[in-house]
Amino acid sequence: MTVHLEVADAVGTIRLDRPPMNALDVATQDRIKELAQEATARDDIRAVVVRGSEKVFAAGADIKEMQAMDHAAMVVRARALQDSFTAVARIPKPVIAAVSGYALGGGCELALCADIRIAADNAKLGQPEILLGLIPGAGGTQRLARLVGPSKAKDLIFTGRHVRADEALTIGLVDQVVPADEVFTAAHAYAAKLAQGPSIALRAAKESVDAGLETDLETGLTIERNWFAGLFATADRETGMRSFVEEGPGKATFA
Repeated sequence: MTVHLEVADAVGTIRLDRPPMNALDVATQDRIKELAQEATARDDIRAVVVRGSEKVFAAGADIKEMQAMDHAAMVVRARALQDSFTAVARIPKPVIAAVSGYALGGGCELALCADIRIAADNAKLGQPEILLGLIPGAGGTQRLARLVGPSKAKDLIFTGRHVRADEALTIGLVDQVVPADEVFTAAHAYAAKLAQGPSIALRAAKESVDAGLETDLETGLTIERNWFAGLFATADRETGMRSFVEEGPGKATFA
């Protein structure tokens, strides 16, 4: 298998394993979707980390495989490609990308599907599809623009240039930069802390932010209001408020 799902501390780690560059061929794309759906369904997984190897997160699509596809083949495949990454974005649990080495093309687009991106100081991210006479096709024109703004996204997409970790942090493409030998530990620790939180409230927070970004403010406020009120029917809300009253803030233990 080119992608694995490993579970520890209620954290499911989706690990790309297609040496040497974790090129995202069709089989790998389909496997990512399969494991994202498994992580969604499993109750023993409360947060997710997406990672590659120490040297490369994912260096993009398998260009040799893609070169053999004609227009008709890509019309069919393009939706499946997007769906495989969207399955990661729609995991209703916190998703942390641990980005080490190269995250280019589809690799960058996969990282964009996470809620939080922790990058190694050796990371290089980019959307170089323009150098192949293409544009990003796995969400890059949409998720990148929503994350860093349209002007900066166009700069990266028009030029195809690589962004080092420090610049990625400055423009908001990643959220934290750590030494390369600490990136996987840092991502797992972040995810494990979130895994101890109230799972339904975390889902509500994620869906409220994500859905709200796709609509107008009034509709977004309605989404937020409905989730907020609905959480009053959960055991986690009872636990959190009881703990706050009896023990003070931040001491609740959620099931």
